[in-house]
Order: sequence, then C-alpha cells, then structure tokens
Amino acid sequence: MEIIPAIDLLEGNCVRLIQGDYDQVTKFNSDPIKQALLWEELGATRLHLVDLDAAKSGESLNNGVIQQIAQKTKIPIQLGGGVRTEKRVKELLNYGIDRVIIGTAAIENENMVKELAKKFPRKIVIGIDAKKGKVATRGWVEESLVDAKDLAKTFANSGIAAIISTDISTDGTLKGPNLNSLRDIASASEVPIIASGGIGSLSDIISLKSLEALGVKGVIVGRALYDNKFSLQEAIKVTSNFDLEDPPIQTSNRNC
Repeated sequence: MEIIPAIDLLEGNCVRLIQGDYDQVTKFNSDPIKQALLWEELGATRLHLVDLDAAKSGESLNNGVIQQIAQKTKIPIQLGGGVRTEKRVKELLNYGIDRVIIGTAAIENENMVKELAKKFPRKIVIGIDAKKGKVATRGWVEESLVDAKDLAKTFANSGIAAIISTDISTDGTLKGPNLNSLRDIASASEVPIIASGGIGSLSDIISLKSLEALGVKGVIVGRALYDNKFSLQEAIKVTSNFDLEDPPIQTSNRNC
C-alpha cells in the first residue's frame, strides 16, 4: 500500500483544512516547493497536491508553485482541485503532473470525463468526496444527491487510473478513516482505490491493510504527518510489512 503525503495549496502556502472548511485553515509551510522536496527526500514515492483556490473558485493562484514542484521533484505527482475542463487537464499534464484528479466534473460532465480517460490513458483519477454517502462538489461547498458508490460504478470501466475516496466528515480530524465507506466504494469498482481522510495514527494505516485485498492500494496522509503524529518513514515501514516491534524511527520537526 502506497503512502502518499498531501500538500494542500492555498494562496501559495502549504495548509490543511478541517472537514474541507475554508474557515478552519492551518498553515504549515510558506514554501510548498521545499515541503515537496522534503517528502521526496524522506521516501515518498508519490505526492498528492490539491489546489484549494481552484477547487473553490475555479481559478488557480498556484500555477507557478505547481510547475516548480513538478520540475524540481523526481517522483510522480497527482493533482486535483478545480479541474473541470480538458484545457486544464492538458495544462497540468504539460506542467509535468503525472495524474490529474477530477471531482466536480465527474458529476456535472460525465461524458467529458470518460472521453478524457480514453484520450489520456491512466492519467485521469476520479475524486469522490462524500459526506454520509453523498458526493460533495466545488471544493466541498456544495452537496449533491449522487451516491458515492453509484459514482464509482459509473467510471468502473472507463480506463481511469484510480479513485480517491475522501470521507469529508473525517478529513483533517485525525479520528481515523471511514472503513465502511471505503469498503463500499472498493466493492463497487475494480479500479484501484486511494483512501483519504481521518488518518491520525499508525493504527489507522494498519486498519486499511485489511481492505487492500478489496482494492485499496494507497492512502493519502496530511495533517498526521504535519502534526508529527508519526513520521513518513514509520508509515512506509508499516505498509512494507516490517516488524512493528522494531524501535520507531524518530519523528523530525523538519516538516513544519
């Protein structure tokens, strides 16, 4: 299972929100490029970027930062937030982004997204952000009537690279992942699932290992790493089936 550190971009800063609430922002680093390079140095095999400005308004204030992160890091990057047109997909791929995450458009323009999946094989990821089983859109500020499981089924055979399943009610809370929701999403589609939301301890990551056989192949970790609940090395060690009784790797404050 792949551990994917998250970098959420807001006005050029590395931040985290609580349950997607733009009024509950914590800034962790004013230099997201330095943060990306640190995660790479500490062993990350992929980065997860979210353009929060674009997710909310549709307009990005972070293009320069995104381009520099893509140019200066050597590991694959997946990016989401406000991606609602083919033009934006092409723009991000040209920046060097490996996989583009589409959320709102997956509901509002299903046919376009399926065409993008054909045009850019293994480059499109569907972001399913849900609360109480229903999908939220436009930076989580709008709720839909679409069931998360149904949306997963819709794109099951479309050629997308993965589905990122985010439980809004747990995101940024460190209270643990919604295993029932993840199980439902994974059962609805054979597409690889990346879990997101609520990770607060190594035990939470271990709990996800029980879903790996169902197709949960990765987990995005944000606040827990920034709050030093555990280190990236420890998380990677857990998912690599090392002896959990080994002395823990010391957590560094370099990621603050």
